[in-house]
Amino acid sequence: MLYTFHRKIYGYECDIYGHLNNSNYLQILEAARSDALTEMDMPISRLNSMGIQIFVLRYELDFIKAVELEDIIEVRSAEREISRLRARWTQDVYNSRGELCLSAVMHCCFARRGKANRISTELYQHFLKFLLP
Repeated sequence: MLYTFHRKIYGYECDIYGHLNNSNYLQILEAARSDALTEMDMPISRLNSMGIQIFVLRYELDFIKAVELEDIIEVRSAEREISRLRARWTQDVYNSRGELCLSAVMHCCFARRGKANRISTELYQHFLKFLLP
């Protein structure tokens, strides 16, 4: 399933050129993924209550076009691969003109008490329902 997240870009997030500062992309991607998890009926608070954490192992970011001050962006997030231990998400950021500005791949693992740990078969089956190949 593909999830969309919209957000306006403010001045405090931009560099001296009026472009979204590269350090702020990760915060936006995390917010979009958090919203997607909520739409999947598995918000972070619910995962926490189950003792499950999601740790980012690696982000791959391809900066394609600058996102500018006061633009309203759309982030399209999708869970692309999942196992009981790891998951891979893709996230694309588009400007208000529909131009692709950033393409990201996030690799993560599931954990308990700060250590990598497999999720239950039931939770794995839940996440499988939302997988976008």
